[in-house]
Amino acid sequence: MSARTARTRLLAATTVALAALALTACDNGKGVRDEGPSAASHSSSQPTGSTADGGTKAKPAGETGGSTAAPKSTTTAGTSGGSGSSGKNGSGTTATRNPACNGANTKATATEVSRPLNHLLLTVTNTGAKNCDLTGYPIARFGEAQSVPPVAESTHPQAVVTLAPGESGYAGVLLSAADGSGGNGYTAKTLVVGFAKGRSATPALPAKGVYVDDKLTVTYWQQSLDDALAY
Repeated sequence: MSARTARTRLLAATTVALAALALTACDNGKGVRDEGPSAASHSSSQPTGSTADGGTKAKPAGETGGSTAAPKSTTTAGTSGGSGSSGKNGSGTTATRNPACNGANTKATATEVSRPLNHLLLTVTNTGAKNCDLTGYPIARFGEAQSVPPVAESTHPQAVVTLAPGESGYAGVLLSAADGSGGNGYTAKTLVVGFAKGRSATPALPAKGVYVDDKLTVTYWQQSLDDALAY
């Protein structure tokens, strides 16, 4: 082998050795080649839920914090309580809704009763084709009397007496004191009954008439016969 050939081989061997040393120097000792810092910059994103400046962690969904929007209110439609809606007038008395019962649309009768003593029963029957309201009390004038008897306030009904066609309403009349304590007594043979509104009526009295004195008192019109004679 010539000297030139020997030098060429030595040079090649030296180059291989130098390459091996360079690879060894770059190995990090863990079998992984360390290629140094990445060309791309590391991401600066923060962990989920953290702010970029290291502030407080964001609250999970559903958890409130600070001021929140007020919940929507549910409005229920109410009923109006305006004047007149209750069916009563300003004085608290139940208002009437039908024509008044009077001598034009009713028939009135007067009947003596055995119990209670010295009582007369007035009956008013609706002879019309529509309901009528029997309000107040009978304005009763016996014979030639210059005045009418007072009403017993304790007999005021709780509701207006409404008469359907053919239906009757009632009022009781205390003619005289049962113990004879009444004064200014006389026998009346005629009776005129006035109503709160409209024409009056003239029910017939017994042929012998009825005895009345200054205890004469009437009740309010009642829906029930028993209520009319309870006073």
